[in-house]
Amino acid sequence: MAWTREEMARRAAQELRDGFYVNLGIGIPTLVANCVPDGMHVTLQSENGMLGMGPFPSEAEVDPDLINAGKQTVTALPQTSFFDSAMSFAMIRGGHIDLAILGAMEVSESGDLANWMVPGKLIKGMGGAMDLVAGAKRCVATMDHTDKNGNPKLLKHCSLPLTGLRCVARVITNLGVFDVVEGGLKIAERAPGVTEAEIRAKTDATLIA
Repeated sequence: MAWTREEMARRAAQELRDGFYVNLGIGIPTLVANCVPDGMHVTLQSENGMLGMGPFPSEAEVDPDLINAGKQTVTALPQTSFFDSAMSFAMIRGGHIDLAILGAMEVSESGDLANWMVPGKLIKGMGGAMDLVAGAKRCVATMDHTDKNGNPKLLKHCSLPLTGLRCVARVITNLGVFDVVEGGLKIAERAPGVTEAEIRAKTDATLIA
């Protein structure tokens, strides 16, 4: 059975390591904030100017002035700090982010990422993803394995405008976990009940078992 969005977030949280500075992208990655393992200390950074974000708030804790880059309300911790975008992107561009977990529309077998626009659709801007894929030490992409029409999103070559070239190290989809290796994508893990045959049927990229 394919993973739910929450299960994908819990799987993505396994990528965290104690002491990491982590940026969580819009979509499934934001759910990772509620999945940090007990006893692990990670510092969540948001490009809109927060370092040390807490989990999503309860209804009683909602503060409309505390938001992440996706404009979702978040909580502050005792150690949280606030700063302007220039400082935030200096952290990213300076290589101080250990891990970026980003949403994706498409990922190619060589690790190219497309996640910022669909041609012809109105968008607000590219956001911080292009800086993150270039500046973060490791980039993990999360997404559904296929689009709403059943078309593969793990491709030989991305068809949408690229966010970055050869920047993704690992992809987590609702069907499994895939590592970018020489020659294609290696199946590192399958969701419970998902067969290799199903994955291959729903994937355009070259797969290495």
